[in-house]
Amino acid sequence: MPGVRSSAAEALTAASLAHATAELAGRDPILGEIVARLGVPPLWDREPGFPTLVHIVLEQQVSLASARAAFDRLVASADPLTPGRFLAFADADLLAFGFSRQKARYVRLLAAAVGTGALDLAGLAGLDDAEAEQALLAQTGIGPWTAAIYLLMALRLPDVWPSGDLALVVAVTEAMGRSRRPTRLEMTVLAERWRPWRSVAARLLWADYLARRGRM
Repeated sequence: MPGVRSSAAEALTAASLAHATAELAGRDPILGEIVARLGVPPLWDREPGFPTLVHIVLEQQVSLASARAAFDRLVASADPLTPGRFLAFADADLLAFGFSRQKARYVRLLAAAVGTGALDLAGLAGLDDAEAEQALLAQTGIGPWTAAIYLLMALRLPDVWPSGDLALVVAVTEAMGRSRRPTRLEMTVLAERWRPWRSVAARLLWADYLARRGRM
């Protein structure tokens, strides 16, 4: 789960990502080996706001490719994608785009919350990590993984650790040469060594996961 941000912490940039990568490589041999092979990982940043959060909800428990296809069909019919435009679609439209009924409901509730100001996405950047996470988790359909990915990629917070991310779990298993996948609690404990740069450690491990599969 995201750690509490100090007042000095700022969103990751290319420069701070490179600095944090060097720091982690110097103090952790596992990450150091990844850096030696792959260098600084991609920032993998996303534009903060409603469309990105919708996209992340679509990515829940499905392949990234299928989520991207559904999102692209949605945006093709509503560009720019706003809460009001989303709420104008009928359920049949959303199902045709590739939404499940459950995700259509989740995003309708999310669109209503953003539209009324009950969820202030622009204001999240002014909160500490725990407050920003709780604001997201208060919304139906947004769980710890969705909140963590939004904070890590859209707000680019430096110390977020999405312990339930399957690719990250596999990456940790492979990088550490473990015989079994760590539990969510074990993932959280393992990542303590990488504070205050757990977001950077996650990017390094994701990069290693992709490289092992010929996708980097």
